[in-house]
Amino acid sequence: MKETFEEIVGLVSALRSDGGCEWDRKQTIESMKKDLMEEAEEVAEAIDKKDYPNLQEELGDLLWSICLMAQIAKEEGHFDMGGILKGTKDKIIRRHPHVFGRERADTPDEAMECFMRAKRAEKA
Repeated sequence: MKETFEEIVGLVSALRSDGGCEWDRKQTIESMKKDLMEEAEEVAEAIDKKDYPNLQEELGDLLWSICLMAQIAKEEGHFDMGGILKGTKDKIIRRHPHVFGRERADTPDEAMECFMRAKRAEKA
């Protein structure tokens, strides 16, 4: 799976490079906003319809949009995919002290309480 993800990131980079795709090279973070929202809506529609083969495809399209935006951000010197992944990993660990820390949650409600308490502490 890691290899495939790295291949996707490489494809985005290739499409944005000289000799790549003119459409992909023209995109900006701002121009990708509409595409990102459309892909998210298509994911939601597939969920509503319980159309799992389509959901798989639409999640891939959403991931592609995210990877393209991350590549643009990297090119502009804002952040890169590594920063996104590390930030997400660290946040998920922090917000699940009942799994990765010393707290305990025996029910979904207790787990949500732990999560929200950790989130509020982060934001404070």
